[in-house]
Amino acid sequence: MKNYIKYLLAGIFFGIVLIKSEVVSWFRIQEMFRFDSFHMYGIIGLGVVVAMISIQVIKRKNIKDMEGNAITIPPKDPKQVTRYIVGGTLFGFGWALTGACPGPLFSLAGAGYSIMIVPILSALAGTWVYGKIRPSLPH
Repeated sequence: MKNYIKYLLAGIFFGIVLIKSEVVSWFRIQEMFRFDSFHMYGIIGLGVVVAMISIQVIKRKNIKDMEGNAITIPPKDPKQVTRYIVGGTLFGFGWALTGACPGPLFSLAGAGYSIMIVPILSALAGTWVYGKIRPSLPH
């Protein structure tokens, strides 16, 4: 149960950071897709740099997860590049249409934007459909 409290507190903190940094702002997201502002590109770029540094620290220090298991990152299969392009394109379309990527949907709903229930339910439905058709997909 303790881990759930940690995850809940981390999620609440992350949601507050998303709201305060305006990453979940529909206007900021539209500025990004119109190339009108550097704000979102700066935050995404900073996230990429932090992830790169974190992965190197994890690899060099042999850091374990909370349960003591080794953290491993499997290599990507270069033959599967098409699926990444298709998936990224669908993700981008959804992001542009809703003005929110999946991560902040709950933060937006928690901040009082009840309309975000529609993309949350749509994301859940899409995940369910993927689970059903996954065995017949070419991967």
